[in-house]
Amino acid sequence: MITSTTTDYNNFFKHSAHPANAEQYFRELLDKRERRYEDLCRNIISDMNQYGLSVVDDFLGMDTGLKILNEVRSMYIAGAFQDGQVVTNQMADAPASGVKGDKIRGDKIKWVGGNEPGCSNVWYLTNQIDSVVYRVNTMKDNGILGNYHIRERTRAMVACYPGSGTHYVMHVDNPKKDGRVITAIYYLNINWDASESGGMLRIRPTPGTTVADIEPKFDRLIFFWSDIRNPHEVQPAHRTRYAITVWYFDAKEREEALNRAKLENSKTNNVAAQAQAHQAEPDSTTTPHTPHTTTTAAAPSSSSSLPASMSTGTGALNANVSSNACAASSEICT
Repeated sequence: MITSTTTDYNNFFKHSAHPANAEQYFRELLDKRERRYEDLCRNIISDMNQYGLSVVDDFLGMDTGLKILNEVRSMYIAGAFQDGQVVTNQMADAPASGVKGDKIRGDKIKWVGGNEPGCSNVWYLTNQIDSVVYRVNTMKDNGILGNYHIRERTRAMVACYPGSGTHYVMHVDNPKKDGRVITAIYYLNINWDASESGGMLRIRPTPGTTVADIEPKFDRLIFFWSDIRNPHEVQPAHRTRYAITVWYFDAKEREEALNRAKLENSKTNNVAAQAQAHQAEPDSTTTPHTPHTTTTAAAPSSSSSLPASMSTGTGALNANVSSNACAASSEICT
């Protein structure tokens, strides 16, 4: 037999949530977060103006950082990484080197746009970095950052130094004005102790002889100028070391680099066409032959879902191009 009773719900709800109270709570919470975000961006601007680099610890928090780390580990275990490519004469004033690639850089890398399966947390990371870069580039009184117009970046380069002393010698990311102005690196290494594991990022800001030694600690994000102002190296790592890097373009310098590239490509194509025309009409003392053909692998798409304020550059952002093609190519030398 079912009976119905009248329940006094007023006694059940011991603490009423008046809309005004809830609205005030969330407003204060948002204000607090906005102030923290404002302070973060102001600190980055100050550091970039004074030192040419900035370090942000506890960027996303432990839980989100672990999700990103798990994605990166899964990609690495699946064999998705390839050897990092080497471009000779990385330093603007360095002599050309014939040293083997693994003696220059020993990392394994994978380029990620964020829309690939199993990369949603890497996508979230790059969007958070985008928001910070866009903010510091558009804030008032932002010093040197105000000299640039940043609306485009590379895809994320996920890198692993697999221990055993793997390293990357001193180099400059953008020695030849390919458009990159800011390098952003996010680290994923739990309980890292450089005194035991090495793997320090050493930046030697110019001018001067001082150095900045930065440990690749978990959930640490760093920014620095990509050009000759910041030669840097990754010192030998003795345990597995993960990092995710994105580069941000200045619109004017990038456009100039692409225009130079088009001009160089046009000259190269004209020379090749003249050579082929000459070979097509051999005289009686020459033997016709077929010129060697170089095939370039098709580049994967770099499109990703990003805030309207930021987009990735066109084409594949890989490092497997010659140094004289860096500024011209849609690919990026590192």
